[in-house]
Amino acid sequence: MARLGIILHGVTGRMGYNQHLVRSILAFRDQGGITLKSGETLEIDPIIVGRNGAKMEELAKKHNIKRWSTDLDAALANPDDTIFFDAGTTLMRAELLSRALDAGKHVYCEKPISDDLQVAIDLARKARRSGLKHGVVQDKLFLPGLRKLALLRDSGFFGKILSVRGEFGYWVFEGDWGVPAQRPSWNYRKGDGGGIILDMLCHWRYVLDNLFGEVKAVSCLGATHIPRRIDEQGKPYNCDTDDAAYATFELEGGVIAQVNSSWAVRVRRDDLVTFQVDGTHGSAVAGLTKCWSQHRVNTPKPVWNPDQPQTIDFYKTWDEVPDTQAFDNGFKAQWEMFIRHVVEDAPWPYGLEAGAKGVQLAELGLKSWAERRWLDVPALEF
Repeated sequence: MARLGIILHGVTGRMGYNQHLVRSILAFRDQGGITLKSGETLEIDPIIVGRNGAKMEELAKKHNIKRWSTDLDAALANPDDTIFFDAGTTLMRAELLSRALDAGKHVYCEKPISDDLQVAIDLARKARRSGLKHGVVQDKLFLPGLRKLALLRDSGFFGKILSVRGEFGYWVFEGDWGVPAQRPSWNYRKGDGGGIILDMLCHWRYVLDNLFGEVKAVSCLGATHIPRRIDEQGKPYNCDTDDAAYATFELEGGVIAQVNSSWAVRVRRDDLVTFQVDGTHGSAVAGLTKCWSQHRVNTPKPVWNPDQPQTIDFYKTWDEVPDTQAFDNGFKAQWEMFIRHVVEDAPWPYGLEAGAKGVQLAELGLKSWAERRWLDVPALEF
């Protein structure tokens, strides 16, 4: 049995803990490792690293993790650990990844990889020069719903794709009337790397680029709908960054995409995120796991008549795309891809260059909002 040591930083947060630690790395451990193409089993041996020793020790005991540390430098100096992963704060990420590259580690991380485009580009260039493997999480591409959209696209179902409409978000409670907030307070402070434009336009960049066409231009309007919230200590604070973004994108081939992102919206749709794709031959709507399609021969013919109630049940005119394969957790699936990239040199399209593209679109979205105009999205050089 072969062994792969992985340094995990920032896994006490919600996403790092649930998706990366428990449902990915520990899931590999609990299933007995990863079977390589050679037939050999690869054992995943994590070490969790963080500043709070009590939290690290508690987490290690809870999940029977043999190794934990508060000394990142010592962890990076250990030649027996091959990969460094970061799911900590955005503002620390580029510096941590740079240190890991200097220590000779392959790097994998959450996004955004920075809040500054030049920093992101320089980091991607450094990773390229190092010859080490590098990657950024692109989790929404691995959602079953979006994988079904890709299947429809590849089958030619849509004909010519005309437009994409995305709706993301839910109501994040303010914390001032008995229901605690379900997102951390730093999300709403610009100085801590908060803001939904920086967070979500990085996601929409890789979703749009990979599924529907390269993003060529953007127009974005941000808003701070809830100006005051209650933090984790029960104290009020002012929100000085955007909690909603209303963006329109021009894609390669003339496809128009509109994506609304909000932490101040109440959900009346199929899922917390949905994408509707309309094409000349058919349309589809996908959520996190499910996808519904409507071909042109099954499209109803409504007639506008405001004087009588609508007679068509539009939801019933769509067919659900069936599960024709088993879908593993999306984060775990991408982790396995990256691990195979490191160990077997398997294909890997999601390097830090993709992370820099996400930061670029977020920066342009913020600039578009400030200047109230459309902006082109130029190609980046690495």
